[in-house]
Amino acid sequence: MVTEMAQQDSRTKLLNATLKIVRSKGYTATRIEDICAEAGVTKGSFFHHFKSKDDLALAAVAHWDAMTGGLFAQAKYHDHADPLDRLLAYVDFRKELLAGDLPDFTCFAGMITQEAYQTRPDIVEACARNISGHAKTLEADIGEAMKKYGVRGDWTTESLALHMQAVIQGSFVLAKAKGGAAVAADSIGHLRRYLELLFRSDTSKRTS
Repeated sequence: MVTEMAQQDSRTKLLNATLKIVRSKGYTATRIEDICAEAGVTKGSFFHHFKSKDDLALAAVAHWDAMTGGLFAQAKYHDHADPLDRLLAYVDFRKELLAGDLPDFTCFAGMITQEAYQTRPDIVEACARNISGHAKTLEADIGEAMKKYGVRGDWTTESLALHMQAVIQGSFVLAKAKGGAAVAADSIGHLRRYLELLFRSDTSKRTS
């Protein structure tokens, strides 16, 4: 039992180390040796759990999905009665998460997608499921807000949810380009204002 727990612990350490190193250095530049050093385990331990770096990456995407899924499922923005207030509070929460150094708040799935979309389609497909799956958690609130505020257009709840993710992911790219979180916070602030205008403007001013 102790050995089994130790093996599971070393696997988790490798997964957590992968999230940290890849968000710091990028996927291509990350070596197995870097991950083992960060995790404090041997290469033998690595190959006990994973066949290759790509095999580890697939497991790390699933680990990221579980971690972020739990984080957002428990977040306070769900507590608001008004669906638009839930969406705005979600955006505020994403802004609050812009803390620490760049690798601390940028998206692991987005990072790999930008870098490996042509070279590792299986890993990118897993990342796409993570990003799209998270966007899908917003669709019910968007739909309820559309009904409550009488918003209609040639767009869908899915397209707006994905647009919100596009702004957030893009804000991470800008943060990397500018070397800090301020520009990302500005972009997310613009997203909040857009949602308010979309749902709370006068009916005559609503557009698709």
